[in-house]
Amino acid sequence: MSAGRPLNVVVTGGSGPSGIATARALREAGHMVFTVGSDGPRIEAAAAEAGDGVVPLVCDLAVLADVRALHATISGKAGMVDGVIHLVGGWRGAKGITDQSDEDWDFLERGAITTLRNVTRVFYDDLAASDTGRFAMVTSTAVATPTAAGASYVASKAAAEAWTLAVAEGFSGEQPSASPEQHSAAVIFVVKGLVDAGMRAKYPGRSFPDFTDVTDLAAAAVGLFTAPAAELNGQRLLLSR
Repeated sequence: MSAGRPLNVVVTGGSGPSGIATARALREAGHMVFTVGSDGPRIEAAAAEAGDGVVPLVCDLAVLADVRALHATISGKAGMVDGVIHLVGGWRGAKGITDQSDEDWDFLERGAITTLRNVTRVFYDDLAASDTGRFAMVTSTAVATPTAAGASYVASKAAAEAWTLAVAEGFSGEQPSASPEQHSAAVIFVVKGLVDAGMRAKYPGRSFPDFTDVTDLAAAAVGLFTAPAAELNGQRLLLSR
């Protein structure tokens, strides 16, 4: 953590189990946490579950003007943002290549690519200027072994990964001369899938092999702020067991 002040961290896609776990872990680590979702009642409930002090905010991250308004709101409340943990996503699949629908692609492009583009463009300057700037997204191991059935899904994830690596390259080239050491980093968390206590209770017979528990994802997010930026920037960090 940066000396002298708590860090301001934004969790996007905060309404689901991974967002709740991540917001809770960041708050317990002493950070100021803003958790963001598109549905007011859901994100308010998620923030309450994450713990005291987690601030819920509503935003359609696929709309650039709304993300700019979100940034203005957070800046007005807390100042510069030091970290963004981007957990927006979704799954759509098909039987093969020919039945990959435009509707599914539009859904995946909006959720996996457009939201990430908007968030990084709007928050980039804050993260680049912070002495502990961090951006993280979550991708799938399927990107390395794409299937015909998952073509749209893996293509959207691959595009999001490429954009994140471009953000990392931007960070590497913008270190101020007064601070030559790398201080900002963009990383990609790689998982086969995510699992939480609710899923285990719903499917007691399933073992979820190689899935990553949302609490482990949350711990990895917290760890970003104490690990050296130079070791993190541009890395694909495998969290699957």
